[in-house]
Amino acid sequence: MTIAQILPLPPRLVAALTGSDARARAAAIIAMCLAVALPVGALVGLLGAPVGIAAVMVLVVAYAMLRSLMIGLIVLVGVILLLPFAALPVDVGFEPTLLDLAQGAVFFVWISRVVAHKDREFVTLSPTLGMLAFAMLAVFSFIAGLSHGDLTANILRHLVEILLSILLFLLTINTVRTPGQLRLVVTALVIAGAASATIGIVLYFLPEAWSIRILSMLSRLRYPSGAEALRYIEDDPTGTLRAISTSIDPNVLGGALIFVTTIATAQLFSPRPVLPKPWLYVAVGLMGVCMILTFSRGSFFGLAAAIFCLALLRYRRLLLIALVVLVTIYFLPFTQGYVDHYLSGLRGEDLATQMRFGEYKDALILISRYPWFGVGFSGTPDVDTYLGVSNVYLLIAENMGLVGLTAFLATVGTHLLAGIRALFSERTRERISATTLGLYLAVIGAMAGGMLDHYLFNLVFPHASSLLWLVIGLGATSLHLDLAGEGSEARGRPLLEELIAD
Repeated sequence: MTIAQILPLPPRLVAALTGSDARARAAAIIAMCLAVALPVGALVGLLGAPVGIAAVMVLVVAYAMLRSLMIGLIVLVGVILLLPFAALPVDVGFEPTLLDLAQGAVFFVWISRVVAHKDREFVTLSPTLGMLAFAMLAVFSFIAGLSHGDLTANILRHLVEILLSILLFLLTINTVRTPGQLRLVVTALVIAGAASATIGIVLYFLPEAWSIRILSMLSRLRYPSGAEALRYIEDDPTGTLRAISTSIDPNVLGGALIFVTTIATAQLFSPRPVLPKPWLYVAVGLMGVCMILTFSRGSFFGLAAAIFCLALLRYRRLLLIALVVLVTIYFLPFTQGYVDHYLSGLRGEDLATQMRFGEYKDALILISRYPWFGVGFSGTPDVDTYLGVSNVYLLIAENMGLVGLTAFLATVGTHLLAGIRALFSERTRERISATTLGLYLAVIGAMAGGMLDHYLFNLVFPHASSLLWLVIGLGATSLHLDLAGEGSEARGRPLLEELIAD
């Protein structure tokens, strides 16, 4: 790997840096230092040290994203899992988030490459048609819903975020094309997921005053500050604390952990995992502990469904491991609060579960009145109904009607059916890699968790929708590579070279 591959320097400067003339090398190094130091010093001097250094870091990351789509996808994964709600302290009718900027950047670079004919082949895998139909139905329902709701910049921005999230599937299958690129993005998901879980555990066990102080530091990025930064069961400050990491909502954190924990667990059984297995064991352990500390019953159910399917389909010893973990959780003294919380939900005894039942009833009333295309995203026509229910399928039906829900289920179902067929076919069964299995079962886990929560299609949580469609795209690509004999477990270029290759 050469300097010219890493940095787009002028040829004469590269020649000076790599030549044998010591004076020329020294002059080139001094020139590069001045070229970097002068603008950095100006930014720090004008904006102050903290803001100036942050501005420099943002500019460096932005430049790298414009240079490489892979870097853009890695940054997007980091934003989704580590700073999903961060917004710039700038008002342009709305406050743009880091997610907006990251998604906008990767789409800009991809479209630019298509226009410049750098990417000549346009890939369409099996769920593409359904995904496009679902996106168009979302726009239709949004426009139709404006007849009884006001259009605001914030609602329009959230709709665009959701559309970009859905279209992220198309971007993924057209940019992640090699085993090395697939491994790179999967590695980023596992590392960022482990980092998020670590933050969640540390903040949970720190004294609450310290956790509040640390989380309040994010208030400059429009995060909540003070006591509102922490979350408790039934929002009772005297009750049990819930882990949130940097996701604000513990259920949203739990939903993200379904994806990354399933993917990382499958990697434990890969002959060529994306990370050394000792590190994967640590990562899976951290994610599992953090999942428990979220006290998110829907997320735990979704993860359990994914792990059970993983064990049933291929890795039977996982059944014994999962059983040991469940028995341990059930009998350990300090996990009894979690067990009681879960069982009370199953019995329908606690306030949160009873409120869910009420939401389901109200959602069915709304859907029965507007069954075909829903009421859109900006409000409801009737004063006795409201938008919002802790079930992703009912929420889609509220927003987009039964037609939109059918399109969503058909799209995800088509994706999952392709994986199931390949897995149960004698001709292709042995080709299916652990990476493919993990990516597909992560979607199954998310779909199961979606029965008890709404984050996968909620205007307030666009990053969760981005994670869903990113993983669907990665799964479709991984299956395509497996069937072509080029699965993620095949040897390829080093990850750094994959990162800068495009």
